[in-house]
Amino acid sequence: MPDPNGFLRYERQLPARRPVPVRIRDWSEVYPPAGEELIRDQATRCMDCGIPFCHEGCPLGNRIPDWNDLVRTGAWASAAESLHATNNFPEFTGRLCPAPCEAACVLGIADDPVTIKQVEVEIANHAFDLGYVQPQPPVTLSGKSVAVVGSGPAGLAAAQQLARAGHAVTVFERDDRIGGLLRYGIPDFKLEKERIDARMAQMVAEGVEFRTGVNVGVDVSAAELRERFDAVLLTCGALTGRDTPGTPGRELNGVHLAMDHLVPANRVVAGLQPFAEIDAAGKHVVIIGGGDTGADCLGVAHRQGAAEVIQLDQYPLPPDTRVAGLHPWPTWPVILRNYAAHEEGGERVFGVAVQEFVDDGDGNVAAVRVAEVVVERIDGVRTITVTPGSERDLRAELVLLAIGFEGTEQQPLLEQFGVTRNPRGAVDARDDWQTEADGVFVAGDMHRGASLIVWAIAEGRSAAAAIHTYLGAYGELPAPVSPSSQPLAATR
Repeated sequence: MPDPNGFLRYERQLPARRPVPVRIRDWSEVYPPAGEELIRDQATRCMDCGIPFCHEGCPLGNRIPDWNDLVRTGAWASAAESLHATNNFPEFTGRLCPAPCEAACVLGIADDPVTIKQVEVEIANHAFDLGYVQPQPPVTLSGKSVAVVGSGPAGLAAAQQLARAGHAVTVFERDDRIGGLLRYGIPDFKLEKERIDARMAQMVAEGVEFRTGVNVGVDVSAAELRERFDAVLLTCGALTGRDTPGTPGRELNGVHLAMDHLVPANRVVAGLQPFAEIDAAGKHVVIIGGGDTGADCLGVAHRQGAAEVIQLDQYPLPPDTRVAGLHPWPTWPVILRNYAAHEEGGERVFGVAVQEFVDDGDGNVAAVRVAEVVVERIDGVRTITVTPGSERDLRAELVLLAIGFEGTEQQPLLEQFGVTRNPRGAVDARDDWQTEADGVFVAGDMHRGASLIVWAIAEGRSAAAAIHTYLGAYGELPAPVSPSSQPLAATR
């Protein structure tokens, strides 16, 4: 049984990140592998609660207390088996997920929560290093075929589940390599791409066929997919970046969406192109947006050699700890989140909104004019009030808009399949994960809107279960969420 005094004997501790002066000179992951003793101590802090709310915080329903105790006793093979039972790609989630499971940890009510995310990634590391990750090809084939359009985490999770169940699965990706935003949207200092390649090798051995450079709706029609495959799953993500077209000066050279900066930077690191079209080297950079994508731009700008970087957030400086009255346990708290990129340099400015992009006289951005603002939500409507006389200019030769995404792209395949976007820019699903077009399913960000990687994997697994049933196959596949599932939230 778990150590009942573990959380009393050990404090929460994460492994040391690589030194800043070293890591900003390369693109390798920020965290080196953690020592086994440290991870065992941290896993020992798990109390194996009678009602483990970490299960509720994670949409995958990960068996967190189980694999924590297995790590505590050094049973790494069993821990890997338990972890993979609910999560196809723990090496991705352990690096990229913000860990809502930790926000829901019972220990976190009166103490620091268990380092669930770090234990998870170390189990995944051990699983690969010790050869526990092996292909699981199907015993029998169903004779049915499925096309998966999009190779992000939702599509990959669904493809792996369906292939292991005996279906012939083909994944179509319009980019030149598999992975979606995992490949080109996430910098290598957070996720080295060898992790994706290793998982792809496993999936190929399990029977999944990958076809890159194929834009469904252009290179191959929806009608062709319907004729060739028994079911189609759309997992094209939510790649339409939120823009500020009404802001004066938006048309100036040097003002770009975040992904226009991140994608070529990733391609340069991968050796696929000689230079990035949008390079922060020697420039004063302003990043608009305080979330994950903004932090990714910050880390890339540092490594490209920016002269100065300022990150803007229109919301006020959040507290360091949970405010119970506003965000009670076990819901996700609004607190100040310091990413690894923030300790590498740059300035963060809260409570400001952009009023104008200032022209240098030659059509290039020279500054960002900001003003202090108060953001309120009145009757469910967000209002932004500018503080008079608070305007000031921030020097900028490069401005990156990292203010979120507006849903899936309007693309030919939607019209060809007879699928429409809802007002949020997403694609609705019926209770069985089918869209308004019979036999055409949807999952991941394309369905939810931009969300967490754990939700993408959970929806991919659930859509795979629905497709398995639709094809009349024997047995059931795990389905951790429904199309209407939502994260834990407080109600008033």
